Amino acid sequence: MSAAPVAAAPPSRRPLAPVPRAAGAPTATDPALVRRAVKAAALGNAMEWFDFGVYSYIAVTLGKVFFPSGNPTAQLLSTFGAFAAAFLVRPLGGMVFGPLGDRVGRQKVLAVTMIMMAAGTFAIGLIPSYATIGVWAPVLLLAARLVQGFSTGGEYAGASTFIAEYAPDKRRGFLGSWLEFGTLAGYIGGAGLVTLMTALLSDGDLMSWGWRIPFLIAGPMGIVGLYLRMRLEETPAFAAEVAKAETARPKVPLREMVTGQWRALLLCVGLVLVFNVTDYMLLSYMPSYLTSELEYDETHGLLVVLGVMALMMVVQPFAGALTDRVGRRPVIAAGCAGFLLLSVPALLLIREGSLLAVALGMGALGMLLVCFTASMPSALPALFPTRVRYGSLSIGFNVSVSLFGGTTPLVVTALIGATGDMMMPAYYMMAAAVVGGVAVWFMTESAGRPLPGSAPAVEGR
Repeated sequence: MSAAPVAAAPPSRRPLAPVPRAAGAPTATDPALVRRAVKAAALGNAMEWFDFGVYSYIAVTLGKVFFPSGNPTAQLLSTFGAFAAAFLVRPLGGMVFGPLGDRVGRQKVLAVTMIMMAAGTFAIGLIPSYATIGVWAPVLLLAARLVQGFSTGGEYAGASTFIAEYAPDKRRGFLGSWLEFGTLAGYIGGAGLVTLMTALLSDGDLMSWGWRIPFLIAGPMGIVGLYLRMRLEETPAFAAEVAKAETARPKVPLREMVTGQWRALLLCVGLVLVFNVTDYMLLSYMPSYLTSELEYDETHGLLVVLGVMALMMVVQPFAGALTDRVGRRPVIAAGCAGFLLLSVPALLLIREGSLLAVALGMGALGMLLVCFTASMPSALPALFPTRVRYGSLSIGFNVSVSLFGGTTPLVVTALIGATGDMMMPAYYMMAAAVVGGVAVWFMTESAGRPLPGSAPAVEGR
């Protein structure tokens, strides 16, 4: 099946074109099963970002444990090098797990990615230090990070597809928004745990054994997540595809997932670009910007970021419900317009330096980011038909994240170094907003409508 049709103008200029209803009688969703599906999917995202928060905020300690060069800068660069390696293999994971999810089922693949994510994170907590096994310590750290990155390549696309295919059409935005609620909860949990441990433990205890605790927590989290995912049935949309085939699901060539969906893939890359550039800018780069570029107190900077994320968690479900009422396009377009118009004023507030000004500037960026976190989990799966949804979304999402999202801190730091312009983060977000705005212009509204290739889904009793 070809990609979903695209509209030629934004909602304010042209009425939404009617989307043909999928063949087949409406599917009545089971509310209890939908809630379990949302919990199982969101927990995987929470685990991924729990690791992200832990690794980011304990990086200095990890550098001393695994890369004892005596040079703090070299240690930190080596630690983040191992962290960045996970982004390099994400597209490979997407190319493996995505097509596999379209062939054998979403539930089975998501169970595998959960096991791999938990195992990779848990393994880091078990690796002996450099002082114990020498060069094998950083080698094993890199191997664990590659396992994490490979599994993550199939996680987000699969989780968002899973929720989207379970949710009734009129509540897909609200239910999908809980996926990013899990992201925020995981990041706050990881960063908050490291902050607490840093405050309670001595430097010696943190170096010898304390740093292992956050990674070892991934073991029990993974068992819980796997239990939740194994209890779920396959999504109704995928089950219908299997029933239509009457035999084993035919393998869809990778080429068809790309060339056959090129228009939808371009829209996916553009939407994910603005989503992830702004996401990584606010949650990953801004704490470093406050401390290294503006010489802001590190503890206060972290607390401001965690406070902004807590605020985003409160707003997230309401924003998701709003996308069901007014549509995904208006909400995403509002986020793009906001970043285009308010990035410079917000960064000027942050650079003013007082706690109130920094909180206001970061809070403004956080509320704009909610426009994306609340919309994307439901908007992105609706770009692709059911038979290639997991695979095509995995490829488009992970290519965009690896090229643009994960590289944001590095690129912005390099731009500041090359130009000396401290406003470069604002300009970079504005450029991303332009790309996202173009994607919104051409995307088709999906709120309240069946997913392409699937029967209408209504809420059961």
